[in-house]
Formats: sequence, C-alpha cells, structure tokens
Amino acid sequence: WSDPITLTVLYSSPQPVLTVSPLWLSPGDSVTLNCEVKHPSAGWRFYWYEAIPKLSDNSYNSYNSYNSYSYQLLSGSRDGTEKYSFIVHGQTHTAGYVCRAGRGEMNTPYSEPKFVWSGVSPERVQHFTSDSVSLECKGNSTQWRVKFQWDSFLADCSLWDKMTGSTCTIEEYRLRNNVYWCESGSGEFSNAVNITKQKSEIILVSPVHPVTEGSSVSLSCRLRRSDIVSNVFFYQNNKLIQNDTRKELNISAVSKSDEGFYKCQTSGRESSQSWMSVTAVPHVLLTSVCTVTSSCALKPLTNNFLFFSSAFLIYDWYTCWY
Repeated sequence: WSDPITLTVLYSSPQPVLTVSPLWLSPGDSVTLNCEVKHPSAGWRFYWYEAIPKLSDNSYNSYNSYNSYSYQLLSGSRDGTEKYSFIVHGQTHTAGYVCRAGRGEMNTPYSEPKFVWSGVSPERVQHFTSDSVSLECKGNSTQWRVKFQWDSFLADCSLWDKMTGSTCTIEEYRLRNNVYWCESGSGEFSNAVNITKQKSEIILVSPVHPVTEGSSVSLSCRLRRSDIVSNVFFYQNNKLIQNDTRKELNISAVSKSDEGFYKCQTSGRESSQSWMSVTAVPHVLLTSVCTVTSSCALKPLTNNFLFFSSAFLIYDWYTCWY
C-alpha cells in the first residue's frame, strides 16, 4: 500500500462573457444579449442587468470597469432565464449591459460591461493626425466623464487625454480609432461618436452612423494642406463608381445596395476606407382594437304582476364564435 494523499478540489467560478448586437442603434431596434460561460453545462440560469454610470464615488479606478457602474436587473430577469440569450425591445439610447450566471447557491462574477450606441452626427469619421478633437458634454448634470472604447478596452478620457470640466480634448499625437460617449453624474449616457485618426494626407468625409434607406447622403474628399482642385474618384468596395468633375458623391435615395466600404482618390492620393451602413426603414404595423360592452336586463312582466329584484338574479355569459 502507498502512503495516502489528500486531494483538494478548488472550484473557480467561470467568468461570463457578454456580447451585444447590434452595436449601433437605429430607432426602435431590439438588442440581443448573449451570455457565454466557459464549459457550459445544465442548470445555469442567466441574469441580465443594465449598467448605470456611477460618478458620485470619486475613488473609482478608471482601469476597472466594475467600479464605474452599478447594476440594475432588467425587467423579466429577476428570476433569471434558462436561455443564454436575452432581447431588449425598443432600445433608443446608448446603454451598457452586464450579465451573470447562477446555479444552486453559486453565482458567477459579473461580465465586463458591453455597450450599444445611439449616435450623433459629427462632420466626419476620419480625422488628420494633426487635428485636435474636442468632445463637449452638454445636459442638466454638473458632473461628467467621457468614456471611450478601444477594441475591447474601456477607459476614461481623463487618463488618456485631457478632460477639462465637461470637455474632452484629444491631442493630435493620440492616434487611436475609438468610440466616445459622455456619462453624467445623474447616471445617464449621451449619444456616441466614432472617431478615426489618419496619418495620410487625404481623408474621406462620410456618415458616422447608419443611414436610413430612402434618405440622402453626401460623401466628399478632404486634403490636409490644400483645397481639392482636380477631379475626385469615388470607390465602393474598391470599384470605381464616380469619375467626373464633381467633388462630392451624392446619393439622393440610399438603398441597401449602397452599403459598403468607400474611399476617395484625387491628385494621386488615396484615402483610407470607411464603412457606410444602411438600415431599413422601420415597419409600422397598424392594428385596431375593438371594445365591446354587453349588458343584460330582465323586463318585468307587468301583465302577470311578476317582479324580480336584481339582488336575486344570477347572470351567465357566453361567447359565440362565428
């Protein structure tokens, strides 16, 4: 017989990973939340939360997303769901979400917050590296912070750029492709702005956020140090679509076929590509609601001197289907 040994099993609670779709909202969109747990097995219930910005505690660590938000259970999630997917209907504004899973008496940690953005319309997506970009938060709050997402990393403007009062200034040497938004001391989100900074001498001026089918849109080219004096070539998905004396690409009624990567070329210079997304016009369904009121009364038979008190009458109601 060998000497006995003691085997100790330590259970490490898995870290859930949340994904959201779509990232950019159109009016009335439904947002799908998916919560994945490593090595999934039966018995998990999933809980879904909205992230509420927390600015009252000045001790938060901007590198730690958990300390920046409080979490509020979404309606319909109090008892959890068996499915790892949850749909938020009619989302109209920028919002953050987290999830967690539970089984028996054990709960996983919260997932990292993920965001869906409702966008504003700055003049362009692409910026020259020589540009300093300022983002100002406006509203009823007296306390603001500007957050940005760079790939999967979430941080504050005050750590990476310059935050003065309610304005975040991105200096010219900060070369990043980021989505920025404001968070208020009253726990609210602003719309979001997608900014791309380019090293090249030419940029494409294009819509920042999805364009609705049927609306008009204009794309143009911009040089760093001079005006455009020659013809501009416009490309969609690397295919030349306009080559004439016009300096802008105008689409009077956008369709789904116009979605894609766009770039421009002039004076021997070519811009980077930017994606233009096209969303369908929301369908409106008109329904009619008909309310039917029924009454029942017993007419006294006065000729035979028969009278009934309503206190002693019992009515039976029936529904007839045709």
